[in-house]
Amino acid sequence: MKSIILAGGVGTRLWPLSREYYPKQFIQFDGPSLFQKTCERAILLSGPNGIYVVTNEIHRYLVKNQIEELGYTLPDDHLLVEPAGKNTLPAIAWALQRIRGTAGPETAVVFPSDHILGYSALDQIRAAEPLARDHLVTFGIPPTSPHTGYGYIRPGEPLAVGNSAEEFREKPDEETAAGYVQKGYLWNSGIFLLSTDCFFAELERYQPELAAAFAPDKEPDYPSLAAISIDYGLLEHSKKVAVVPLAAEWSDLGTFRALYDHEQHDEGGNVGKAEFIEAGGNYVYAPGKHVGLIGVSDLVVVDTADALLICDNRKTEQVKALVGRYNAASDPVTRFHRQVHRPWGSYTVLEEGGPYKIKRVTVKAGEKLSLQLHHHRSEHW
Repeated sequence: MKSIILAGGVGTRLWPLSREYYPKQFIQFDGPSLFQKTCERAILLSGPNGIYVVTNEIHRYLVKNQIEELGYTLPDDHLLVEPAGKNTLPAIAWALQRIRGTAGPETAVVFPSDHILGYSALDQIRAAEPLARDHLVTFGIPPTSPHTGYGYIRPGEPLAVGNSAEEFREKPDEETAAGYVQKGYLWNSGIFLLSTDCFFAELERYQPELAAAFAPDKEPDYPSLAAISIDYGLLEHSKKVAVVPLAAEWSDLGTFRALYDHEQHDEGGNVGKAEFIEAGGNYVYAPGKHVGLIGVSDLVVVDTADALLICDNRKTEQVKALVGRYNAASDPVTRFHRQVHRPWGSYTVLEEGGPYKIKRVTVKAGEKLSLQLHHHRSEHW
């Protein structure tokens, strides 16, 4: 079994922690990043040489560096760098084409790079491998609440492992989500188990143009491909889709509400290093600062070097809309942190104004960078 890790996301709903050039899957809070934890799970399933990563040019060096921090080297032909983001179906098809070309007919598990997943899930994934020979297998999470931030899957007839997947539903409102939970729907985890033979046969049936683009020994014209998710482009059409419940810890950590739910709470239901007086249900992240909350409830307070977010803990999905406003104004605060990571190390903008910019540059051992030419300022070291 091979492993495919999708590592091209930006994580806009976790701004200002997550930004385009250093998104949530690569952030190292108190240890390994979510991407590194995903790699560790994949290594247990597939071995270090059985991992394929799909990412973009911006994150290429983050992928390579963080895998090297784990003590492994990703072979060059196992790193697929998208010239343009095209959603999950082209990304998965490209990785499976590469696997088929290098290893022949195979089965591969597809992991998002930014999820929490308990190790107990790995044995359940292995047990589903025979099902993937003639099914497109997706894994569902038994819901613990009527969550409005996840998609839902309706299980159908029982199979040798799991069930047929009868229906896929997008993120619902709370009332609809409660109905789904009552009827036994599962959360859509975004984790899949696919055989190259079954996948490409179904792709040719329902997305023939995409199947032709990923024919054996053909290099896809990636920028010309349609952007489409595997759910919408394939799973909602195929008659060979199975869903297997995963009885394991799982979270997509897609919002600050999800982070809040995942962390340890104090007796007042608060999360974070702060002083709380008559305050409950709050999430605080403000490293290096003394923070006090008095008489407030259900707030998210996230403070970074150059941005501050305060929002209702029940409306964290709307952070994405806030990021959209900054993007519309071409504000770089959604793209870069104050510290910017590069293949050779990092730099931190200490001060900027008018004709000058002062940076602290950190160069990794054995790396180098060149003097840059600027049209409107000179460079001094």
